[in-house]
Amino acid sequence: MDALTNDGDSNMRIYHNVISSNARRVAMVAAHLKADVEFVEINLMSQDDRRRLGELNPNCKIPVLEDDGFLLWESCAIMQYLAEKTPGQTVYPAGVQVRADINRWMFWACQHFAPAIGVLTWERVWKGIVTGQGPDAREEERGESELADYATVLDKHLAGRQWVVGDSLTLADLALAAPVMYIDKATLPLAGYPNLMAWYGRVQQLPAWQQTEQQAWQA
Repeated sequence: MDALTNDGDSNMRIYHNVISSNARRVAMVAAHLKADVEFVEINLMSQDDRRRLGELNPNCKIPVLEDDGFLLWESCAIMQYLAEKTPGQTVYPAGVQVRADINRWMFWACQHFAPAIGVLTWERVWKGIVTGQGPDAREEERGESELADYATVLDKHLAGRQWVVGDSLTLADLALAAPVMYIDKATLPLAGYPNLMAWYGRVQQLPAWQQTEQQAWQA
């Protein structure tokens, strides 16, 4: 049980690792909602931990939520589940259209924005650790090109806006911001997108970001 765990006897556990931006999304939602959740660290370098992870999620990926025997994987699905379980929450409003808008940006984060960042984090951070090989310049170029396309979309959308959907923080912001945690370590080329960077600065001021940031690079 790590420092993100809330007090109380909870049947809900989240299996995670602090270096995962997908897990960071979920951790931020849990922190923001003050959810009664036990966070269980999965050591991705441990064969035993990976075997256990495979028993929880056939994709062998984190995060995974366990709630009284119910298993749920996919980070954005877990984010939505946590919000649904929290009376009075405002990060996932009940209106059909506003939820569709939030879902749109969460799916876009998973399908486009985060994978583009993932190319660069793999080449510039994890590839050397896992394989001992240096970055592939062609892959870096591909990642930067894809990220530029999607950062342009997000930057344009954020012009004149404080948050991605509506006038306040939603799950969309947390889903999109999590992979940007690699901005320094992976030298993500985002400085040229002023609206995106101003929005990211606002996210960084959130208690939920700061609480999860404390542990993000201890592993």
